Amino acid sequence: MRLPRKQSMSKRADFLRVRTDGQAKAGRLVVVSSLADPALPHLLVGFITTRKIGKAHDRNLLRRRLRSIVQRHGHLLADPKRLLVAIPRAGSAAASFAELEADWLKQVKRLGLLSRPAPTAE
Repeated sequence: MRLPRKQSMSKRADFLRVRTDGQAKAGRLVVVSSLADPALPHLLVGFITTRKIGKAHDRNLLRRRLRSIVQRHGHLLADPKRLLVAIPRAGSAAASFAELEADWLKQVKRLGLLSRPAPTAE
């Protein structure tokens, strides 16, 4: 399960620009930062996973989960021309997929990025 390369953020300058100029909301499990950029043709997504999270398998698991969440809910974003960075917090590796997904959706909603309500997980 992989985001298309054209949607993956890879330039360090883009990550820095989002972290310095964008808005960020922190939840219990994930920090989501966003910056609108009208020059972009589509959404660019990046993930920052540090060693504070755990060993490599924990970081890889969280990246896979976050990619899946973005694939499932990326169409709900009101303005697709933006840079989006997700940073899982320490302890998020122990959380379930549903908890991580709910926290990501909550932070995206707090940033005002959702164009329509997210489906509730039941």
